[in-house]
Amino acid sequence: MTDSLNRRDILRAAVAGAALYGTAGHAQSTWPSKPVTMIVPFPAGGGTDAFARPMSAQFARLTGKSMVIDNRGGAGGTLGAGIAAKAAPDGYTLFMGAVHHTIAPSMYPKLDYNIETDLIPLILVASVPQVVVVNPKRVTAATFPEFLAQVKANPAKLNYGSAGGGTSHHLAGELFKQQTKTFITHIPYRGAGPALNDLIAGQVDMMFDGLGSSAAHIKGGRIKALMVSGNKRSPAFPDVPCAAEMGLPDYNVTTWYGVWAPKGTPTDAQARAIEEIRKAVSTDEAKAVWASQGAEFANVTGPQFDAFVKGEIRKWAAVVKASGAKLD
Repeated sequence: MTDSLNRRDILRAAVAGAALYGTAGHAQSTWPSKPVTMIVPFPAGGGTDAFARPMSAQFARLTGKSMVIDNRGGAGGTLGAGIAAKAAPDGYTLFMGAVHHTIAPSMYPKLDYNIETDLIPLILVASVPQVVVVNPKRVTAATFPEFLAQVKANPAKLNYGSAGGGTSHHLAGELFKQQTKTFITHIPYRGAGPALNDLIAGQVDMMFDGLGSSAAHIKGGRIKALMVSGNKRSPAFPDVPCAAEMGLPDYNVTTWYGVWAPKGTPTDAQARAIEEIRKAVSTDEAKAVWASQGAEFANVTGPQFDAFVKGEIRKWAAVVKASGAKLD
């Protein structure tokens, strides 16, 4: 139930979306005729940034027009989403949101936007598994079983940082606690970047992070990966066991990132944006970045992405209800 990105559904949506790409290629539009602003609703250095910035670089190279990243962190990503929803619908402001934005409707009693009606889903650009990472100086366990034994023996003594209340980092932690019958204190931040910085600095013990933002720090030895979610290991980190191997077959949490446009954006600009972003993510340079972070590009667009988003909202509502998760 909690697998955020079912591979079969993605493939089915990708095939269904092929016709959209075919028509998008014939859209007659001058877009982009000037720089495009991409609102990223988290501070620099987080998982959204890890994909938005290389994507924007390739977009600029291919189109000759820059894509300016505008980081607007706060309130678990909902602050930036609200700003994007109110932006001029002229095709020159886009929004790179994430799985967090399908969790938010169940966590925040009052949002100043509606993800289903105020923003138009364009394209799903990346999906990565969650990873359990620790500061090796604060958590000395060498393996996941050792770590789990330590957590069970010391309830409430360890803490985990997240990108904010209601984000996938938060819900991944709550789901972990629910399935392992443990308790770890939640420490919310204004984005994955600040949380990661404090994890590296030793201010928090651990995180349930998207592999995209943790990958470079794992490779650099600044944090240690103990387990990835799901039922298979990540090709980027083949030595890190998966949840199914560790006796947690239902711990399936995936972080995904997609691009939206404000309601009212012209359809020709939407089609061109989908086409150019798809080209940017399909370059060899972007593929190398995606692979290094254990990410996949699902090629899901338009109505298929919209259906996926609606399904995620329902799915995470059930997880929030079952876990009793609340904003801290």
